[in-house]
Amino acid sequence: MKIVLATKNKGKLRELSAMAKDLGETNFEFVLAPDEFDPEETGTTYLENAVIKATEAARMTNLLSIADDSGLSVDALDGRPGVFSARYSGHDEAAGRRKLLDELKDVPDGNRGAQYVCCMAVCAPSNLEIVYTVETYWRGRIGVEERGTGGFGFDPIFYENNSDVTVAQLPAVEKNQKSHRGQAWRHVLTFLEKTFIS
Repeated sequence: MKIVLATKNKGKLRELSAMAKDLGETNFEFVLAPDEFDPEETGTTYLENAVIKATEAARMTNLLSIADDSGLSVDALDGRPGVFSARYSGHDEAAGRRKLLDELKDVPDGNRGAQYVCCMAVCAPSNLEIVYTVETYWRGRIGVEERGTGGFGFDPIFYENNSDVTVAQLPAVEKNQKSHRGQAWRHVLTFLEKTFIS
């Protein structure tokens, strides 16, 4: 069964496809959205943006679609950058990390709590109905300097609670088992199996 991921990000396609295979899921073929896919993410929540993207991908391709919207919520910044995480510093990940560290430079260790958030939505092409949503969290804290070269986004400055290594220092398999996106993806795959294969 072919399913479109509501993204043009090849790295995300590789990551989610690899996770599905690691879980023994071989019933689905995941493909990227068309080159012209570029919905305006006007939502004020992760769910709203995921729904916008999933609906547009299903409309364009006439395939079942899956979208995710994710970001980082920092306690000391009243939840920022939140839904604007990817655009926090003009789509420049390194600049976004520097900006965040600068904003937190006077915040003590005990007050640097944060969480990654991921919301996924599944849209049926027949009537563009959202048939499943899930939102998951990965709690941690923000460090004071970058460490590690793995992952992306804020991973080099995000520490899992009770850990002395950043997410960027974790092996990919371990990160996928724990991460907000990995948790959400497993829920989505279970839904797909029960709904379309069983």
